[in-house]
Amino acid sequence: MQIQQVQLATRSLDDTARFYERLGCDVRADEGAVRVVLGTTGLVFRPLDQMTGAHHLAFTIPTGSFAAAKSWIAGIATVLGTDDADEFEGPPNWDSRSVYFEGPDRQVLELIERRALPAPSSHTDGHAFLLSVSEVGIAVPDVLGAVEVLGRHGLEPYANPPVPDFAPVGDVRGLLVLVSPGRRWFPTLDRTPSTAPVVVDVGLGEAVALADGVLLR
Repeated sequence: MQIQQVQLATRSLDDTARFYERLGCDVRADEGAVRVVLGTTGLVFRPLDQMTGAHHLAFTIPTGSFAAAKSWIAGIATVLGTDDADEFEGPPNWDSRSVYFEGPDRQVLELIERRALPAPSSHTDGHAFLLSVSEVGIAVPDVLGAVEVLGRHGLEPYANPPVPDFAPVGDVRGLLVLVSPGRRWFPTLDRTPSTAPVVVDVGLGEAVALADGVLLR
């Protein structure tokens, strides 16, 4: 599943634009929105003053680049971790490794190396580490119900069986991480998912509503 575009809310267009510029992304502000090109994925942020909670996005990095990518992001943003770790192996059967960092709006952002993806022949420093959006975290009131809806549109749970408060759906190239509204984002455990509108384009060819304001198409 290729995540082509994600539309999200933000409390501050200016802070969001500055942050993604620091990551080396192509950033454009127009018509009350900030548009970001992050590898093969487009991000569109629009202001929402009453926004609550925090977004979670993960970005695919080239296989074999984890140490260099971690060093790069640590020079730009605040790395997030637990008391004893700041890099993490993925859940069972994911064959991945991640480092998390702080984004605007207290976003919980992630660089993820998915070892099942082929290593590129070469890559350079800076924003070339950011190949695409790998995961979009989405809060839904009924996680298992949303999994069932997505299954009717050909999208299946990834790697492990879904549980009532957590279900990744998609494949190694792109995942929707469905969570219950009260579940806290790892690894900080101090912020809950945003319930602001989210639109994710994956090339379905039709619109599928997962919750109020949450649209997959």
